[in-house]
Amino acid sequence: DALLTSTINCVTSFISGFAIFSILGYMAHKHNVRIEDVATEGAGLVFIIYPEAISTLSGSTFWAVVFFIMLLTLGIDSAMGGMEAVITGLADDIKILKRHRKLFTFLVSFGTFLLALLCITNGGIYVFTLLDSFAAGTSILFAVLMEAIGVSWFYGVDRFSEDIEQMMGFKPGLYWRLCWKFVSPAFLLFVVIVSIITFKPLTYDEYTYPLWANRIGWGIAMSSMILVPAYIIYKFLTLRGSFKERLAYCITPENEHHLVAQDNVRQFK
Repeated sequence: DALLTSTINCVTSFISGFAIFSILGYMAHKHNVRIEDVATEGAGLVFIIYPEAISTLSGSTFWAVVFFIMLLTLGIDSAMGGMEAVITGLADDIKILKRHRKLFTFLVSFGTFLLALLCITNGGIYVFTLLDSFAAGTSILFAVLMEAIGVSWFYGVDRFSEDIEQMMGFKPGLYWRLCWKFVSPAFLLFVVIVSIITFKPLTYDEYTYPLWANRIGWGIAMSSMILVPAYIIYKFLTLRGSFKERLAYCITPENEHHLVAQDNVRQFK
């Protein structure tokens, strides 16, 4: 599934490149400028270049309606996937939210709708660029890094492979286990460090965001990143026992906590 999904994603991106660069070339020819003066990415490409190109086509109204309906459906699909993870996680952990899941889902949806209204104000493109740069950048890579470390090192590659064998009927080979345990965490750590080191003040076209805006952006990014080490520290300090015992409890599943008292923690072997 991982190979199939990655292949489909790459092929789709490759094919979409034909449409994107043909549009950019057409706009450069139309305005008699070089293509690098037209080329843009992100919101500028979707909400400026493409609509302008569509407006020059015959039957432009129809194509514009189809294009923006496509954007709407893509946005709804992405929002549902992202929100479902948060709603399900909180509902599973907090019983009162699970009992009133429909109301909780409505409140989360309505709250995010109100926050999203900031993105359609006169300066909404600047808010959108800020959120797009900080909320979905380094913080996501950091979350994936923590997940890779948690599954590969704390839960254990061997146990994870056994789970896959029970579900799929085959055990992952040495290549996959090495990638999960060493290659993926190393590459993710490298990318996270490089993204932080090479950070430059945010800009949009010729506008440079002020220092306070960059601080807000990093605050948004850190709001999700800080939860992992914060909970680790909280869990460690609230447990009883020696340093080694508390560490063992933190990295051992609850159904194996009896192994800590027996000094038979799998991760310490």
